[in-house]
Amino acid sequence: MTQKTILNDTHRAMGAKMVDFGGWDMPIHYGSQIEEHHQVRRDAGMFDVSHMTVVDLRGARTREFLRQLVANSVDKLQKPGKALYTAMLNPQGGVIDDLIIYFMSEDWFRLVVNAATRDKDIAWITAQAQAFAVEVKERPEFGMVAVQGPNARAKVIDLLREEDRAPVSKLVRFSAREARTVDGIDVFVARTGYTGEDGFEIIVPEDRTVAFWNALHAGGVAPAGLGARDTLRLEAGMNLYGQDMDDSVSPYEAALGWTVSLDEGRDFTGRSAIEPQAKSAPRQMIGLVMDEKGVLRHGQRVLTANGDGEILSGTFSPTIGKAIAFARVPAGEPGDVRVDIRGKEVPVRVVKFPFVRDGKIQDGI
Repeated sequence: MTQKTILNDTHRAMGAKMVDFGGWDMPIHYGSQIEEHHQVRRDAGMFDVSHMTVVDLRGARTREFLRQLVANSVDKLQKPGKALYTAMLNPQGGVIDDLIIYFMSEDWFRLVVNAATRDKDIAWITAQAQAFAVEVKERPEFGMVAVQGPNARAKVIDLLREEDRAPVSKLVRFSAREARTVDGIDVFVARTGYTGEDGFEIIVPEDRTVAFWNALHAGGVAPAGLGARDTLRLEAGMNLYGQDMDDSVSPYEAALGWTVSLDEGRDFTGRSAIEPQAKSAPRQMIGLVMDEKGVLRHGQRVLTANGDGEILSGTFSPTIGKAIAFARVPAGEPGDVRVDIRGKEVPVRVVKFPFVRDGKIQDGI
């Protein structure tokens, strides 16, 4: 049965085209995916991300548990409110999911995990937590709205009560705090996002999410759908679970080596499998730009000097005006790279990603 977020009726009233996304009925756009993309790059847009799963971990040994559970080091989190992006691995070193961890106190850490992997994530985390006597509590009573763009933070802060505005405005990237709106809505404001733009992701009580969404809209924030979210995150060089990585792909094969902490004395799940890849993984993820007309799509064959790979995420970039993609290919210098598009081998350029940073096309793109 298709699931719906609390904002489903609101999306439909705003003219959204709805699609099935991992079992959720979600807006793909509200009229123009391209306009929504540019709105986020140039001003501010908001996304319904209430399908994401909020999980609270509580217990005296929660930090110890997370040291084992994830590949990044939670010991980087020393100040309440700080956040960490990381991967959760299986014993073979494959990515079960990528997630964000918020440190609230020594006996309370908050996770936000992907909607499509919710069931397997909850089952895995719960099973692993038993040995540490950590309580795993899913929080379905929350909605979540992402507000992204160069003016996004100011638009959100305008909705907060006076005493919360200065503390929230001082949040650095990858940190969060609790606050209250002028309408009396308690919110959890995180300076994180999935577009390459600045902004906030706000956790809201489900029964107040529609009111919060409407207040943002009245304040000049335009709604944006999953279509724009996908082109924005790919331009920003951000992975999509299930397309760019999964439980058969290691972090080093997904350009996520920077999220792995091989700190001394910490034996996290999957470490022994991936540690040899820190110097050399069998496959690598690269960025591609196609100067010819056409679109790069998931599953297309990629030909390199070291053998074949495939396109992972691929799309037309509204900011760049060309097709861009991630591809996973054999390790080593790829040489002249081509993509098989309906039997024609089309040349592409290998580039560093992100393709776009803070709204600006990067050098060499």
